[in-house]
Amino acid sequence: MKFVTFSCDGRAVPGVVIGPPEKPRILNLDAAARRVGEPAYPSASLLDLIEAGDRALDATRRVVEWTAADEDLSLKIGSVVLLPPVPVPPQMRDFSVFPGHIRNAPAGMQRIAARRHGDEAAAAAVKALEDVPQVYRDRPIYYITNRFSVSGPGADIVWPDYSDLMDFELEFGIFLSRGGRDIRAADASSHIFGYTIYNDFSARDSQFEEMQGMLGPAKGKSFDAGNVLGPWIVTRDEIPDPYSLTMRATVNGEVWTDSNSTGMLHSFEEMIAYVSRGETLRPGEFFGSGTVGGGCGLEIDRWLKHGDVVELEVERIGVLRNRVLRAEGR
Repeated sequence: MKFVTFSCDGRAVPGVVIGPPEKPRILNLDAAARRVGEPAYPSASLLDLIEAGDRALDATRRVVEWTAADEDLSLKIGSVVLLPPVPVPPQMRDFSVFPGHIRNAPAGMQRIAARRHGDEAAAAAVKALEDVPQVYRDRPIYYITNRFSVSGPGADIVWPDYSDLMDFELEFGIFLSRGGRDIRAADASSHIFGYTIYNDFSARDSQFEEMQGMLGPAKGKSFDAGNVLGPWIVTRDEIPDPYSLTMRATVNGEVWTDSNSTGMLHSFEEMIAYVSRGETLRPGEFFGSGTVGGGCGLEIDRWLKHGDVVELEVERIGVLRNRVLRAEGR
């Protein structure tokens, strides 16, 4: 199933994508569950459904089966405003497990430094790392980002006024179906609810400055609406192999990145096992994969401009589209 959250009468309402791919519709799950009187369906939000576990998921499947033909319970997908699938996740962690990005990103930061000193020749001479630092191979490195700064498909991203270097990041990720502590990697797949696309918009000039303090990114990542998730969550059973998916980024229709999810240094299952060591995880937490190789402007030395439309596409999930705008007066 593909789960969404959409705006309905001023409320954030959970839904499911139904119908043929050429004519998709959004089934209002709350209204559908009321019609059939399904007691095991938890209303209010998609996070409620995730937290309620397998019993609620089974109940949702019954609701969809019984009501999918009731046209008054669904809306054309183009007629609704899609919100982030989980507007406020309990936690958001973003990893860095793609070798290409790990080798290329430091070179991008060196180019920023060289240009700040007016040395374009030095910027042009920068080379990517020859190999991945061992620490990235030993463990899945991650940082925690602002779970309240989440936006969804179609949203305009107004860039913070302290930054000039506007960048996107092509990622995908998982929402956890269950919590737990000290989870074994061999058991972790059952903790994955489903997959979504993640655009980790990044203020690269701010990130360059603050990461010289040898801590994780802060204002380079955490600004209003900067974490974009969507367009929906595709449940785990729909994507049996997430480690061979085509991943593509276009800006104003031009392909900037054409890659895939092959070669991740650590699987999502290994991420779950690592983070849960001595730490209790909660249902609904989000884990980002980190940027695929070549999946951001920092790596390919191309930067976003006011009004650019960024589209991230991940095979078997869909397309996440957003427009980037500079604040008025910038």
